[in-house]
Amino acid sequence: MTPKPLLLLAVGNESRGDDALGPLLARRVQAWLASTGTDSEVEVIEEYQLQIEHTLDIKDRQLLLFVDAGQGTVPPFTFYAARARRFDGHSSHALAPEALLGVYAQVHQASPPPAFILCLAGEGFELGEPLSAAAELHLEQGFAFCRGLFDQPTSASWSEQAARMHNPS
Repeated sequence: MTPKPLLLLAVGNESRGDDALGPLLARRVQAWLASTGTDSEVEVIEEYQLQIEHTLDIKDRQLLLFVDAGQGTVPPFTFYAARARRFDGHSSHALAPEALLGVYAQVHQASPPPAFILCLAGEGFELGEPLSAAAELHLEQGFAFCRGLFDQPTSASWSEQAARMHNPS
């Protein structure tokens, strides 16, 4: 079976307050894609953390979007192109997206597909905490941003969006 061309890989733990932002956004996007009939082009995967095995999910994709919550992230979110970097950790657990892309290049002896990171600003990440009021707002803003991304799902369009976020003149 040929994988869908786009992959949204959301990371987070719903038991840890604002860390739930990734999975919550992924579900909103998936429901929206289904309602518009465009879900045949996008696969959505939710995970607690990125693992080496996710290189298999990345294979044969045209475009990747990693979604996660970040502590210390500039509100409401950041969006930028991910660049593969060499993974030199002692453990294969909890990889950063850039390290996963580096592992992909090593394992598959090929460049990974274009990848981008949407990091939603979170405040509270303690076990048992609910989603904060600020995170709920960031979730809404992130969802609106994602709708725009998936309206033009190309690497060039997403690169332009990332450049605008870093140079908002």
